[in-house]
Amino acid sequence: MRIKEMNVMRGPNYWSIRRRKLIVMVLDLEELESQPTNLIPGFLDRLKNLLPGMLQHRCSEGVAGGFYHRVEEGTWMGHVIEHIALEIQSLAGMEVGFGRTRSYGEPGVYHVVFDYIEEKVGVFAAKASVKIAESLILNTPYNLDEDIMEMRQLRESSRLGPSTGSIIEEAESRGIPWIRLNKYSLCQLGYGRNQKRIQATVTSQTSSIGVDIAKDKEDTKYLLAQAEIPVPKGDIVRSEAGLKEVCQELGFPLVIKPIDGNHGRGVTTDIQNWEQALIGFEIAKRISSSVIVEQFIKGEDYRILVINHRMVAAAKRLPAQVIGDGIQSVAQLIEITNSDPRRGFGHEKVLTSIHVDDITIKQLSVQNLTLESVPFKSQTVVLKDTANLSTGGTSVDVTDSVHPSIVFMAERISRIVGLDICGIDFMTTDISSPVNETRGAVIEVNAGPGFRMHLAPAEGLPRNVAAPVIDMLYPPGSASRIPIIGVTGTNGKTTTTRLMAHLVKMMGYTVGYTTTDGIYIQNHKMLSGDCSGPGSAEFVLKDPTVNFAVFETARGGILRAGLGFRNCNTAIVTNIAPDHLGLKGIHTLEQLAKVKAVLVESVVPEGYAILNADDDLVYSMREKASCQIALFSMDESNPRIKKHMLTGGICALYENGFITICKGEWKMRVTKAINVPLTFGGKASFMIQNVLPVALAGYLHGFSLADISSSLESFIPSPAQTPGRLNLFNFKDFDLLLDYAHNPAGLSALKNLTDKMDGHPKIGIIAGIGDRRDEDNMGIGKVAASMFDEVIIRQDKSLRGKSPEALEALVKKGIYEYDPNKICHYIANEKEAIGFAIQRAQKGSLIVVCSDDIQNSLELIKTYKEDEANKYYEYSKADIPNQSHKQ
Repeated sequence: MRIKEMNVMRGPNYWSIRRRKLIVMVLDLEELESQPTNLIPGFLDRLKNLLPGMLQHRCSEGVAGGFYHRVEEGTWMGHVIEHIALEIQSLAGMEVGFGRTRSYGEPGVYHVVFDYIEEKVGVFAAKASVKIAESLILNTPYNLDEDIMEMRQLRESSRLGPSTGSIIEEAESRGIPWIRLNKYSLCQLGYGRNQKRIQATVTSQTSSIGVDIAKDKEDTKYLLAQAEIPVPKGDIVRSEAGLKEVCQELGFPLVIKPIDGNHGRGVTTDIQNWEQALIGFEIAKRISSSVIVEQFIKGEDYRILVINHRMVAAAKRLPAQVIGDGIQSVAQLIEITNSDPRRGFGHEKVLTSIHVDDITIKQLSVQNLTLESVPFKSQTVVLKDTANLSTGGTSVDVTDSVHPSIVFMAERISRIVGLDICGIDFMTTDISSPVNETRGAVIEVNAGPGFRMHLAPAEGLPRNVAAPVIDMLYPPGSASRIPIIGVTGTNGKTTTTRLMAHLVKMMGYTVGYTTTDGIYIQNHKMLSGDCSGPGSAEFVLKDPTVNFAVFETARGGILRAGLGFRNCNTAIVTNIAPDHLGLKGIHTLEQLAKVKAVLVESVVPEGYAILNADDDLVYSMREKASCQIALFSMDESNPRIKKHMLTGGICALYENGFITICKGEWKMRVTKAINVPLTFGGKASFMIQNVLPVALAGYLHGFSLADISSSLESFIPSPAQTPGRLNLFNFKDFDLLLDYAHNPAGLSALKNLTDKMDGHPKIGIIAGIGDRRDEDNMGIGKVAASMFDEVIIRQDKSLRGKSPEALEALVKKGIYEYDPNKICHYIANEKEAIGFAIQRAQKGSLIVVCSDDIQNSLELIKTYKEDEANKYYEYSKADIPNQSHKQ
């Protein structure tokens, strides 16, 4: 077997709109294509022994053991690998269950598709599942435990922490989109100008001064003491002499901690003598050169969580501990405690397993115990010196027991320190009694407090503490999204996207848009190249200046990673025509339409899919859409349009020379097509077809007809506005038209325009494309032969798998099948081909360049224009306006 390709879906995709996280592996079974599982002796028994949990895989049979039955009957190895990948992720603590195995369209090659929770784990599971299957086939030993541990470690190294994760989950539940900004916990909530950021439980609204104060424990104590908040007495020391002086002044018991530590690092509590103080001092010095020594307040450790200056939760924190039974040793009790199904590796479960380390040994020593000691029955053995959950501690929810005076105090502390989210560590013998009765004290104030103890306490009610964070960042009525218009189809996507972006800019928005030639923020090109995929969309959505987005959405990006956004407000589908067939497992027009329909199926219910009613495959996309439908057509008598209008639907039509919007049977004329420069005086019917959905989208987004008309009439096709899309250059003796037409359908649409254009002879520069079907390249030749009096064949910079000779032969075959006598030249280099055509141009001729290298071709043509201007159009002082009186 061989993995040919691996793609990670991160958004709505060809395989599922709802399941955004999928691994799509292209697997070549090679010789195993002829060996289903029932022909591999002992395979099922070995599978059961290694992965007994797969008994619960129901598969298509819908009952427990269904998958085993399929293996017994005989199924292909791709299907088995799909189930192995799901099972081993579940064994590693990541419950997943969706999978599909489908033919790739080539003999023995399959798409193996399955869920993942963490991307790195999903990729690892894909590779490991193939190795496991090979081991089962060959009956060789396989260490599954190593894979499971590797996946757990990968998860812990890449997953969001429980605090960040809870905020993200709450945001998702409210329909707020998010983007992870780094490999740690920095995340963006919302899009564009409406974005907010979080990092763990620090937000983009958190005061940096507040964080600095909380990190400096001495400053915190000073401010709180000044405000009559009870805090333990203490001082800062930097040397043993200073430590001795403070110990003598305060007396024991004491607490020693680093001045800028966090999460309990370097903290030693309940110090009873000088020897313990020295040890605690050395531990704290490893974290910070300055160390706090303060009174040890007797009582229990409580964490009070305040968000947006309101207390939302409180928990009693207990350090990792075991309870003796008079029989088991401490080591055995730890093992029993760790067997609790609620405990796991890192943050994978509610509780963390207890890890024996130097701190554990020290704590046992203080209690005159070792790991081999057998505590008496009911004896509590403390194993850590802090109550952090990450070291095996537990929490008990006490939110409803906190005394009102302590609530008031906690909320006041959040304002004194200046934190929107803070955790207050409070020591008291009774959280339900006033501080002055228990002599409790505030031990610490924490910026970025962990939420885990409140989200999943070992005892008591779990608290959704992420909800008030989202309430704070996005109060009711505030927007988290920006309007998104997606444009897809085979031909016309880029021009439609650019025209749509122009219209949005004219309405006063700061628009970010992506096309096959770059990413743009307003009028600034941020990145060059094919930017029609999900990464480019995300680039725009991360920009804090953008408040409207328009995305060209190509098939390649959808197949490679899915959409770069979960939902859009409007989807425009221009057309479906043969292009890129035979690539990425897409072999038919119906499959290509399904890829493009991902955008339509991702429109929000209140949004619109704007579909081409003249295209059968586009029109049929309405059947799976869960949004509203609007149609456009070049034919006002189209029965689909008539039916849509009779039911009150909205559409855009080309009728009597007008761009017209219809709402029900009411017609609203926007402008004459001949007034829209993009249509070349109404001659370019395919451009009219691009204008219709843009006008309709503008209307649906609430723009006035006058504004839409003004925008359409002010958009002029040119190298600046539409590079490589109908760029017409008027030379002295001939005209040159540069366009990106690169498939038979696009070339046919261009022919409809050039047939109406003056100019003779017509010379065309075309090319075959290496990753297209033979019939597509021949089709390009046939259309070119019908368009041009003379054809120049060039080559793209990237041949994409075919030889120059093969591409030339295919295009020529198409040309000569149409006209065996057609004049035909072969000049491989695009620049040289353009130069050849210009230098030989006859008076009155029209050169049409179908370009692959748009930018360089434009620069070359501009150079020829400049040279011509310098040669024929020389200016003298006499040509300068208003200068004649000086002569």
